[in-house]
Amino acid sequence: MTTEKLDLSATGSFPPIFLDYLAGKAQLQHFYERTPTLASFREQINAKDFSKQQRASLTAVLQEQYQHLSMAGPVRRNLDSLNEENTYTVTTGHQLNIFTGPLYFIYKIVTVINLCKKLKEAYPACHFVPVYWMASEDHDFEEINHFSLFGKTYTWQTDQRGAVGRFKTDSISKVLEALPTPLPLFEEAYRSCSNLAAATRCYVNDLFGEEGLLIVDADHPSLKASFRQVMVDDIIKHTAHKLVADASATLDDMGYKTQIHPRDINFFYLKDQLRERIIQDGDRYQVLNTNISFSEGNLLSEIEEHPERFSPNVVLRPLYQEMILPNLAYVGGPAEVSYWLQLKTMFAHYQVPFPILLPRNFAMIVDQTSHRKLSKVQVPVGLLFMDKQSLVSHFVEEHADHELVLQEEKAALESVYEQIRQKAVAIDKSLEGFLGAELTKALKSLEGIEKKMKKAEEKNQQVAIDQLISLKEKLFPGGNLQERHENFLNFYINNPDFISEVLHRLDPLDFRFHILGEAEA
Repeated sequence: MTTEKLDLSATGSFPPIFLDYLAGKAQLQHFYERTPTLASFREQINAKDFSKQQRASLTAVLQEQYQHLSMAGPVRRNLDSLNEENTYTVTTGHQLNIFTGPLYFIYKIVTVINLCKKLKEAYPACHFVPVYWMASEDHDFEEINHFSLFGKTYTWQTDQRGAVGRFKTDSISKVLEALPTPLPLFEEAYRSCSNLAAATRCYVNDLFGEEGLLIVDADHPSLKASFRQVMVDDIIKHTAHKLVADASATLDDMGYKTQIHPRDINFFYLKDQLRERIIQDGDRYQVLNTNISFSEGNLLSEIEEHPERFSPNVVLRPLYQEMILPNLAYVGGPAEVSYWLQLKTMFAHYQVPFPILLPRNFAMIVDQTSHRKLSKVQVPVGLLFMDKQSLVSHFVEEHADHELVLQEEKAALESVYEQIRQKAVAIDKSLEGFLGAELTKALKSLEGIEKKMKKAEEKNQQVAIDQLISLKEKLFPGGNLQERHENFLNFYINNPDFISEVLHRLDPLDFRFHILGEAEA
């Protein structure tokens, strides 16, 4: 198996704020606490204070959530270790995409698992637990209800509403029946579990239990109870809005595109089949698209008696996470890392340590057939990150038997026109503008000749170009990065060792794009 690595900046696939963060640009250092390096974790460990009571509450919730699952030894040991003051977590989060969704879901979890192993080597006196935080309260069903397998998209149709983690999974059987091959791992999860959150926990535990991954569903009354103070502060005083808006404005002024936009109230009201925004309307607090409203007194009572009915949005979910976990670092994609940079002042206000932000691993799998095609067309895989037209132009120029660029001819033409200009203006200065226009027309004529030459050469190389385009479409489906489109089952079905191989080959602290070639059969 081969591994090639590219700088993320060379792929053209990542936003400037993300690349500048990884490069340690000075202008961004105010927006985070510690750099994503192994050495930074020593200070992060010292900064994280997590009480015995918090640990006991978290452990009790996890034991409840795991009670119907068979726990592998590493999972059991990690869960028990959360009661120890020297145990810390490294967390990644993701939506509850059916059948795991895009391939990068796997890379996220692989990154936290491998990072915990590296941390144990560097800090043997501590214990480090990889965590997958399920976004079970999210309500964007259209984002999670489909996945791509062998070039076909499979979609789960249901009329259910509200937090997706609470969705019943009965109707997903139609997707299972439509698949081209049986998938016992998912059949067991979706048919035996009562809702999507439980089913996701089931199959993720089967995939990563031996690596000790813990799966957290924060949609729980006991966990929400510890977040009451923030609920009141946000809904009544709108504290987060000002802090995050100010940080976002500063980033915008620096030329960066911010990812999230705080609201006056950053909570949804949550019940079965319902997750709707809370807004303030005069002296009332209204749940949008419903007849539910509260006075301030009634709202405070609702928070006290039913904190589980208040669901944080993207602005406050990170704070909630860091308040209920002994967490040191968050692992995410470029958009996630970027929006966390908007949140540091909010963390400081609530006196919660800001986690180290690490990018997840980025990778592309090059199967044996694609590897042979790459060798045949003699193109480095890194060039495939170019857009289609640029790729074809580069390929044609590199493989042409004749020069296709008339750069020397253009220079010679400009030299001749300069000589003519000097003679002409000596006679009449008004001729200078005329000669400039004539030069522009002549140069455009040469550019037209260049285009015709390149077009003719493209025809000469059409067979190879077709192979090249076919290869790009295979590795970049729909023009997207493979990891953002393909499902891991495209590789796992034919290679049950796929996940263990990826675990072995990806380095959590190597912030480059990994191109992984499949081994010859």
